[in-house]
Amino acid sequence: MEITLTRNGTCSIVHIFGGVDLYSSPKLRGTVLNLFCKQEQQRVLSDLSEVSYIDSSDIVSLAATLAETTQQGTRAILIERDRGSRHVPELTRLLNVFEVAATEQEALA
Repeated sequence: MEITLTRNGTCSIVHIFGGVDLYSSPKLRGTVLNLFCKQEQQRVLSDLSEVSYIDSSDIVSLAATLAETTQQGTRAILIERDRGSRHVPELTRLLNVFEVAATEQEALA
Protein backbone atom coordinates (compact mmCIF):
# COMPACT_ATOMS: atom_id res chain seq x y z
CA MET A 1 0.00 0.00 0.00
CA GLU A 2 1.15 3.50 -0.82
CA ILE A 3 -0.36 6.72 0.54
CA THR A 4 -0.07 10.24 -0.85
CA LEU A 5 -1.61 13.37 0.65
CA THR A 6 -3.07 16.48 -0.92
CA ARG A 7 -3.89 19.39 1.38
CA ASN A 8 -6.20 22.30 0.70
CA GLY A 9 -6.60 24.51 3.75
CA THR A 10 -8.51 22.55 6.39
CA CYS A 11 -9.26 19.67 4.03
CA SER A 12 -6.91 16.81 3.17
CA ILE A 13 -7.27 14.04 0.61
CA VAL A 14 -5.63 10.72 1.40
CA HIS A 15 -4.98 8.87 -1.87
CA ILE A 16 -4.59 5.16 -1.20
CA PHE A 17 -2.93 2.88 -3.77
CA GLY A 18 -2.69 -0.91 -3.77
CA GLY A 19 -4.00 -3.40 -1.26
CA VAL A 20 -4.95 -2.66 2.31
CA ASP A 21 -4.59 -5.55 4.71
CA LEU A 22 -3.76 -6.43 8.29
CA TYR A 23 -0.17 -5.20 7.93
CA SER A 24 -0.78 -1.92 6.12
CA SER A 25 -3.98 -0.92 7.90
CA PRO A 26 -2.24 0.63 10.97
CA LYS A 27 -0.26 2.93 8.67
CA LEU A 28 -3.46 4.13 7.03
CA ARG A 29 -5.19 4.69 10.36
CA GLY A 30 -2.18 6.56 11.75
CA THR A 31 -2.01 8.82 8.69
CA VAL A 32 -5.68 9.76 8.86
CA LEU A 33 -5.72 10.27 12.63
CA ASN A 34 -2.64 12.48 12.39
CA LEU A 35 -4.50 14.75 9.98
CA PHE A 36 -7.43 15.10 12.35
CA CYS A 37 -5.58 15.31 15.65
CA LYS A 38 -2.31 17.08 14.89
CA GLN A 39 -2.95 18.90 11.63
CA GLU A 40 -6.42 20.11 12.71
CA GLN A 41 -8.06 19.20 9.45
CA GLN A 42 -11.84 19.65 9.48
CA ARG A 43 -12.43 17.21 6.68
CA VAL A 44 -10.41 14.24 5.44
CA LEU A 45 -11.31 12.49 2.21
CA SER A 46 -10.08 8.92 1.81
CA ASP A 47 -9.82 8.16 -1.91
CA LEU A 48 -10.34 4.42 -2.43
CA SER A 49 -10.43 4.57 -6.23
CA GLU A 50 -6.96 2.99 -6.62
CA VAL A 51 -7.39 0.34 -3.91
CA SER A 52 -6.99 -3.10 -5.43
CA TYR A 53 -7.87 -5.02 -2.27
CA ILE A 54 -9.38 -4.10 1.08
CA ASP A 55 -10.06 -6.52 3.91
CA SER A 56 -11.78 -6.46 7.26
CA SER A 57 -8.73 -5.03 9.06
CA ASP A 58 -9.14 -1.82 7.12
CA ILE A 59 -12.82 -1.70 8.03
CA VAL A 60 -11.73 -1.71 11.68
CA SER A 61 -9.38 1.19 10.94
CA LEU A 62 -12.11 3.15 9.19
CA ALA A 63 -14.57 2.56 12.02
CA ALA A 64 -12.03 3.59 14.67
CA THR A 65 -11.17 6.69 12.68
CA LEU A 66 -14.84 7.61 12.35
CA ALA A 67 -15.39 7.23 16.08
CA GLU A 68 -12.45 9.47 16.94
CA THR A 69 -13.19 12.12 14.33
CA THR A 70 -16.86 12.53 15.14
CA GLN A 71 -15.94 13.30 18.74
CA GLN A 72 -13.95 16.27 17.43
CA GLY A 73 -16.71 17.48 15.10
CA THR A 74 -14.77 16.64 11.94
CA ARG A 75 -15.88 14.81 8.81
CA ALA A 76 -14.43 11.67 7.24
CA ILE A 77 -15.59 11.05 3.68
CA LEU A 78 -14.85 8.02 1.50
CA ILE A 79 -14.39 8.54 -2.22
CA GLU A 80 -15.14 5.46 -4.29
CA ARG A 81 -15.28 5.40 -8.05
CA ASP A 82 -15.10 1.65 -8.40
CA ARG A 83 -17.74 -0.69 -7.08
CA GLY A 84 -14.99 -3.21 -6.23
CA SER A 85 -13.60 -1.03 -3.46
CA ARG A 86 -17.04 -0.99 -1.81
CA HIS A 87 -17.46 -4.75 -1.48
CA VAL A 88 -16.31 -5.19 2.13
CA PRO A 89 -17.85 -1.92 3.41
CA GLU A 90 -21.16 -2.90 1.79
CA LEU A 91 -21.10 -6.33 3.39
CA THR A 92 -20.43 -4.88 6.82
CA ARG A 93 -23.01 -2.08 6.30
CA LEU A 94 -20.44 0.61 7.08
CA LEU A 95 -21.54 2.54 4.01
CA ASN A 96 -24.58 3.47 6.08
CA VAL A 97 -22.24 5.11 8.61
CA PHE A 98 -19.67 6.89 6.42
CA GLU A 99 -20.30 9.74 4.06
CA VAL A 100 -19.53 8.42 0.58
CA ALA A 101 -18.89 10.43 -2.57
CA ALA A 102 -18.42 9.21 -6.12
CA THR A 103 -15.82 11.87 -6.98
CA GLU A 104 -13.40 14.21 -5.29
CA GLN A 105 -15.43 17.19 -6.50
CA GLU A 106 -18.60 15.78 -4.98
CA ALA A 107 -16.84 15.24 -1.64
CA LEU A 108 -15.50 18.79 -1.64
CA ALA A 109 -18.92 20.34 -2.33
